[in-house]
Amino acid sequence: MLIVGLGNPGPNYEQTRHNIGFMVIDELVRRQNTQKLSSSLFKGELFKFSNHFLLKPLTFMNLSGNSIAAVKKFYKIDEVVVIHDDLDLPFGTLRFKKGGGHGGHNGLKSTDEKISKEYVRIRMGIGKPEHKGEVSSYVLSPFNEKEKEHLADWISFACDAVEGLLQNSLEDVSSKYTIKKFQLK
Repeated sequence: MLIVGLGNPGPNYEQTRHNIGFMVIDELVRRQNTQKLSSSLFKGELFKFSNHFLLKPLTFMNLSGNSIAAVKKFYKIDEVVVIHDDLDLPFGTLRFKKGGGHGGHNGLKSTDEKISKEYVRIRMGIGKPEHKGEVSSYVLSPFNEKEKEHLADWISFACDAVEGLLQNSLEDVSSKYTIKKFQLK
């Protein structure tokens, strides 16, 4: 299985909402006994554990599919899981689905174009700005202080779900790990 976290490379983006996928991959790398692989072919940070791969594409969000397709093809991987931010879900939400549209998410759009839409998506709700014209600045901004209080637990829970997918069906993981509404305290 190839597990991909979407985000943008570089220190300016590290703690932004758009990089929640990278944050989950970083925690999975910390949890698992991973081996870092040469990544120049794949334009990303690539790690292996057991028979699974973790990838952080370093192509910027709009070209994520290039990195994903390169790893998928080189290692002949059938199953792909993509972890990404979702503006249409409130902060702290965790949802799962296979296939579907990209909803305007450029990382998913690129992935769909390069490997098709038939992959598992772990949708991590980041909420949305008050005005539609603020979407770009919103996704590229850091989480607020209240959100930061819950971020580590939410990322850890998402990692539990990913690890669950390694041995269980999408339906089982979805029923156990879906967070429909998260209450900020």
